[in-house]
Amino acid sequence: MMSQVLKELSDYLTEVKGGLIDRAEIAFDELTLVTQPGSLIELMTFLRDDAQCQFISFIDCCGVDWPGRADRFDVVYHLLSPRQNFRIRVQVATSEEAAVPSLTSVFPGADWFEREAYDLYGILFTGHPDLRRILTDYGFEGYPLRKDFPLTGFVEVRYDDEVKRVVYEPVELKQEFRNFDFLSPWEGTDYVLPGDEKAKG
Repeated sequence: MMSQVLKELSDYLTEVKGGLIDRAEIAFDELTLVTQPGSLIELMTFLRDDAQCQFISFIDCCGVDWPGRADRFDVVYHLLSPRQNFRIRVQVATSEEAAVPSLTSVFPGADWFEREAYDLYGILFTGHPDLRRILTDYGFEGYPLRKDFPLTGFVEVRYDDEVKRVVYEPVELKQEFRNFDFLSPWEGTDYVLPGDEKAKG
């Protein structure tokens, strides 16, 4: 039933606004529209205002990192139509240097979601009223949700009681206490594992 409704909506959108949509896909009972950054504002405005759509509720916006692609990021928007009682996903591809138009003029609630995508992925949004970091600290370097961001980060943060402020120090991994012999305990080792000496009695 739901897939039939989504198929009808997909056909309607492709017929009416096909020039703004690169691709329409239905998977797992969800409709995804793929578009270009230049078509984003017009498409989203239509989805909000059209009588057969009425996607008036902005659910969220997030980023996806594909480091192997030229257009490295996908910006994914989720909208809800309370009147039609279903959701839709709109997806836009962009690169590290290219910017995506901000949706704050269409959906004011997109403000902090776009700031989060900028903060964690480095995705740029043109026309955003206040595009600055929202989750990381002011002096933070890098974008922590990119797949090439190191797991330990670049610096560690701690409160220094002597200087009475937060200090940043380069990450230092203390591993001298670890001894890797790369031998499997299941195949037998040349030494006795802790606890095995009890079984010999």
